[in-house]
Amino acid sequence: MSNESDAEDVAAVGGADEPGVAVAPAGFELGTDGPKVILAGLDGSDSSWRAIAYAAGLARRQGAALAVAYVQPVLAAATALAGVAVEETTQEIADELLAALREAEHRVREVWRVEWRFLTMRGDPYTGLAKLADELRADAVVVGASEQAGHRVIGSVAVRLVKSGRWPVTVVP
Repeated sequence: MSNESDAEDVAAVGGADEPGVAVAPAGFELGTDGPKVILAGLDGSDSSWRAIAYAAGLARRQGAALAVAYVQPVLAAATALAGVAVEETTQEIADELLAALREAEHRVREVWRVEWRFLTMRGDPYTGLAKLADELRADAVVVGASEQAGHRVIGSVAVRLVKSGRWPVTVVP
């Protein structure tokens, strides 16, 4: 192939106002290179801890902030029967997860730093993560694969996030 034909190929591409040239739709870019916020879901399972580690590495490499979210499940029937005990238990879990995150950060602090924050709210995990991703304008969502057998049939939080098609979602095994 000669240099002359290469020049013709380049010239054929033309400018953005010429037909056949791909142009990003209006509103596609938020004006940044790379992600600014990565949201990771944490529920205490092994796969969710792996998702946090993956998201932290991604945030470090991309210079993004890491938002770690624990959505405290609301168990309607259990709440009616047990009342305050269920709320206290889910809050204790949130506190334990935050303590474990701080400990993990302390262990790797000398190696690398990631700006992160821990968020928690009550509700359905999918709805909570979706709401947080929208509020934070998350560029990506990272979650662990479900470890519950029933989710293969009825769908997991990860599958619901992927199907919504609103953010890039990484599911970590």
